[in-house]
Amino acid sequence: MNESIHRYFQIGTIQWMSHPRKELLTSIREIACDDFFDAIEIGKFPDGQTREQAVKLLSQSHLTVCYGAQPRLLGPKLNPNDLDEEGRKKAEATLLEAVDEAESVGARGIAFLAGKWSAESRQEAFAQLLKTTRAVCDYAAGKGMMVELEVFDYDMDKAALIGPAPYAAQFAAEMRTTHSNFGLLVDLSHFPTTYETSRFVIRTLRPYITHFHIGNAVVQSGCEAYGDQHPRFGFPNSANDTPQLLDFFRVLKEEGFFCAEQPYVLSLEVKPWGDEDEDIILANTKRVIRRAWAML
Repeated sequence: MNESIHRYFQIGTIQWMSHPRKELLTSIREIACDDFFDAIEIGKFPDGQTREQAVKLLSQSHLTVCYGAQPRLLGPKLNPNDLDEEGRKKAEATLLEAVDEAESVGARGIAFLAGKWSAESRQEAFAQLLKTTRAVCDYAAGKGMMVELEVFDYDMDKAALIGPAPYAAQFAAEMRTTHSNFGLLVDLSHFPTTYETSRFVIRTLRPYITHFHIGNAVVQSGCEAYGDQHPRFGFPNSANDTPQLLDFFRVLKEEGFFCAEQPYVLSLEVKPWGDEDEDIILANTKRVIRRAWAML
């Protein structure tokens, strides 16, 4: 492409993935100072003072702010499709808190993921997830905010209820019958973990996608960084590198996701493995993005 990728997408990064070892405000400031980024995805703040300082930095940056509620669920192992109603309500409560915190930092919505499931109770879990998601969407709608469900693997690492893609489409269709402020977040790094391709996932979920992530995964059992670990592009035995990102961009173009007037957020979700250098891994990802885009 001769035109800049920034014409068609707001390029972002997931703060806690890019800088897992840096102090939070230092990380936010570094990302805000890097004009490669148009967006930043942040999560729960440790305290109100830190949040206020972050808001001051972000208000100067002209960055689009997104809020990831996934760690709120994964850390304490809360399940929004918990069959136990008390457990489900705990997950719902933290997501409602996430909406409030997202609003306070200027985010337009939140993203989250489904909880674990079992084959024997999949239908019941689906109904529980609908209940939670509709409650969160109701609350977010009152603030003019979006709620996005990220599609994960179902049997490899996170073992989440949603996906694979056809099941995610079924859930999204149910949600859209009642809530227009619901969408799906799809991640290139998860496509190998659900045994799917960019073309299949994006075409299957086309009406419901509102947000993108890109990254890598190792899906060869027994290999280092196996599962949903988001290693760098080019990691040994991994599934995604420049050719796969190029294919992803081609499919997005074919399916009409290049939107200069209202560009989608497309964030890199890549983290250092072991003692790898955070800044080098971030630069690695930028190089892969630039190369894949140049080849488009």
